[in-house]
Amino acid sequence: MSNIAIIPARGGSKRIPRKNIRPFLGKPILAYVIDAALQSGLFSEVMVSTDDEEIARIARTYGASVPFMRQAETANDFATTADVLREVLNQYAQKGSAYDYACCLYPTAPFITPTLLQRAFSILTDKQFDTVYPIQRFGFPIQRAVLLNDEKVQWFQPEHALTRSQDLEPAYHDAGQFYLFNTKTFEQTLRLITDHSGGIIVPEMEAHDIDTEEDWQVAEFKFKLRLMQDV
Repeated sequence: MSNIAIIPARGGSKRIPRKNIRPFLGKPILAYVIDAALQSGLFSEVMVSTDDEEIARIARTYGASVPFMRQAETANDFATTADVLREVLNQYAQKGSAYDYACCLYPTAPFITPTLLQRAFSILTDKQFDTVYPIQRFGFPIQRAVLLNDEKVQWFQPEHALTRSQDLEPAYHDAGQFYLFNTKTFEQTLRLITDHSGGIIVPEMEAHDIDTEEDWQVAEFKFKLRLMQDV
């Protein structure tokens, strides 16, 4: 069995400039993800897909490979993650390298751990899912969500207006960290999430999606707390 870790890290981040290599508590945020993939022992290849020479240099410094630079078509604002993954897998195939499983790891997900990757891979292979990815529980029941229209509030699901929170089924969302997937199925569907995908629950303090400066600060705060708990 041969597996590859693919970390898509283009240079054109808009909301947080140079986001993928910005220092996160002392080292480039990308380095945490590379380290987790390497330490997991799951992958024969840990590579970074980028269009940026500085990102490529930093990726190599921390142990990842950058065997080729990303094409312009997959480095623009409209390219999807699936487009990037397909390009990478095709490039390796042309060199005679094929993989049974792959993992797309987002470069700004420093909470990923080797243990989490190993647990997710066990679920993927044991259950024979197409994909497995981390999910988090919503902090408040989504059945009690409201709409706001011209300052008027309306229930999304009025039938649950009086339902006790503890009686409502928990709901989860994508934690935005990684997708472990069967490459054969992906190449057939070009979809990371299918009707046969699995999830692995991660606690609120072990993931944080980073899109804004405030997100960055919260993520660093969470990470510091985790480090203190590990001491």
